Amino acid sequence: MLLVESAALRRIEETFGLDDTDRAIVFACAMAELDGTVSLAYALLRGLVPGAARCTVALAMELSGAASAAEGLHRLGYRQPLRNHDLVDLSSAEPWMERTIRIPDSVVRVIAGLAPADPVVDAMRVDVQPLDVPGAARLANALRDGGRMFWVRARPGAPGASLAAGAMQAAGIPGLTVDLRMRPGGVTVEDAVAVAVREAGLSDRALIVSGADELGDGPHGAFDRLRDPVVPVVLVGSRPWKSAWLPELPLTVEAAPLSVVERRELWVASAGADIDDETLDGLCALRLGPEDVAAAIRFAGVLAGAGNEPVSGTLLRTAARRVGGSGAVSGGRIITTASHGAVGFGDVIVPAATEAELRRIVSWAKNRDVVARRGLYAERGRGITALFAGSSGTGKTLAARVLADQLSMDLFQVDLSAVVDKYIGETEKNLEKVFQAAEALDVVLFFDEADALFGSRSEVKDARDRYANQEVAYLLQRMEEFDGITVLASNLRGNLDKAFSRRLTFIVPFPEPDSATRQRLWQYHLAQLDGLSDEDPIDVAVLAGALEMAGGDIRNIVLAAAYDAADEQLPVGMRHVVAAALRETRKLGRIAPEKLLAAYL
Repeated sequence: MLLVESAALRRIEETFGLDDTDRAIVFACAMAELDGTVSLAYALLRGLVPGAARCTVALAMELSGAASAAEGLHRLGYRQPLRNHDLVDLSSAEPWMERTIRIPDSVVRVIAGLAPADPVVDAMRVDVQPLDVPGAARLANALRDGGRMFWVRARPGAPGASLAAGAMQAAGIPGLTVDLRMRPGGVTVEDAVAVAVREAGLSDRALIVSGADELGDGPHGAFDRLRDPVVPVVLVGSRPWKSAWLPELPLTVEAAPLSVVERRELWVASAGADIDDETLDGLCALRLGPEDVAAAIRFAGVLAGAGNEPVSGTLLRTAARRVGGSGAVSGGRIITTASHGAVGFGDVIVPAATEAELRRIVSWAKNRDVVARRGLYAERGRGITALFAGSSGTGKTLAARVLADQLSMDLFQVDLSAVVDKYIGETEKNLEKVFQAAEALDVVLFFDEADALFGSRSEVKDARDRYANQEVAYLLQRMEEFDGITVLASNLRGNLDKAFSRRLTFIVPFPEPDSATRQRLWQYHLAQLDGLSDEDPIDVAVLAGALEMAGGDIRNIVLAAAYDAADEQLPVGMRHVVAAALRETRKLGRIAPEKLLAAYL
């Protein structure tokens, strides 16, 4: 058969390592797709007249000049270039020589002189902003030297794909960027990788694979498709490289999170310079990378369209938090401003020293990237850990929400019932999922009632003690590796293992409120009510002096008083509050103040 030479066929041959016979097989099969006369002739040769048909293995061997059926078995084997690079697809129902060979549409397009196009790749394709950040120059040098496989480790907020794109731009190599997390339903990781590599080869581009952690979760065959890739491949993931993934270790580059200044410049350049400073401060507190910023801006536009309003700072902050934090995760629940309302330092009534420590945590969290760039995290992780120690109802959970809101983040409250498991080793696995989710979502990780998980290690008397101590040791190690903000809440600080104290960045006491603090708490909670009784005024000073209660207890009393008043269709008065206080003291097992009861009941 006379082969029509074309630049496209020659480029496919060179890119995918084909020889003349392989190229002839591709051309013979592609002609059935491009020329109706050829498909009719194939039907005639196959005895399928009338009709049109594709090429079979036997017909392809004959037309390409292959010497024998054995050669056909070899050339169309799954490890050979034609099958390994998904340039041909064989049916599997017929005997080997009668199997039909189909050429993927994208390959046919290239042979016809058009640009390749594949629906799976189009669904995964993302636009990435090239950035000249630390690590890009090193990767660019390796690309110029002819390297084929690279791993960029990008923690949450780090511009991994943008680093890779910047390196390719510096090396003068065009790139195609896909995100495996966006692959269509029903498409396996292995197939998505194979198609992406093929499309990069057909378009003569290097490949950037974002979301490459999916490769480690999928079948080992996903990495098999990356052995000796035909184009340079840069994988971007959040995990360290594992030697079991591929025989040859790739060059690994660490992508550092953008600094606050760099994030500010990115937001201004992407969303426009008319963002006010307060909105910018909130947006920059979130450790979002360029791709996340672009996604947040697009989502803010969706929210604005749904509400028939212009894109505002509030919508941008909401969209950024959704991109950076919200999502359905196992092992806990996400507490967002949208679901629980915004809170600030004015909502948490604590002593001045406690508030000062909370504000210091916020300051550290906002500046940790700046400190990291000064090389001060060489021996210790960049994460921040804080212990909130105090009795129940003193405001620990509310303070954790305040921290998250001040940092424009969501709070990930760990559900201990979903984490702790009676079977050996399962608790560690569940906790690892929690930490990975917190890293991926960029949230404040909150362990309430932390004594259950972070309890003191004991003397080993039996196997149960040994495994319990292993859980604590694992937690100590994982907390140090966690590149985020962790808050532990405990009613009894003494119950925590002493090793935790050495690894905690902050230990914030939440003492029982004194009389002055209790008065502020009464005023705060009573101010939440629409109306108070003028005929039965509430004496806050008397309540604060007579009832030694925490903020949570005071909130319960005010809520109960509101229900009692609503039942009587009256505004809340002192007698409602005192009656509710009496029930609360009994519930807590305390003795009610007789003078207070005698005066108002």
